[in-house]
Amino acid sequence: MKHCRLQIVSTPGLVAGLVTLTLLLGPASVSASGGRSLHVRKDCSQFTALAGSFCTVTASNVAAIPVGSKVFYDQAAGIPAGLLDSNIVLDAGNGNRAVGRCTLDLATGLALCLFFDGTGDLAGFHARINGSPGVPPDSSYHWDGRYGFAGIGAD
Repeated sequence: MKHCRLQIVSTPGLVAGLVTLTLLLGPASVSASGGRSLHVRKDCSQFTALAGSFCTVTASNVAAIPVGSKVFYDQAAGIPAGLLDSNIVLDAGNGNRAVGRCTLDLATGLALCLFFDGTGDLAGFHARINGSPGVPPDSSYHWDGRYGFAGIGAD
């Protein structure tokens, strides 16, 4: 039986290449240090806490998420108690949609939302977003985080 010996030699070019390959082949995720900054403000006055209710985007720094986009929540709030833990659809109109999940603490108003992919202008959209209520008298809800588009080198 023959024995093989593997020797790994580390060079800056090899390490950079492996890091690039890992980023290209890894899951579509956004770390706190990667992607672009996302700042969205929503009006949730039409949110009823029932499945199918929504909030409307009133301000956005992301061109693919224009003012008037809607965020639909698939599950009702309160199950489990004190939380809204729901699949979400960000509908930017004209077939431009992104899918994800949000978990909102109903007592504090703080949330974590993750987007995984989308269609149209939101194809490949991924984001990690922290949600928080505005400080009175601001009644809007704020999303702040990082986003990118999988498969596009400009993220």
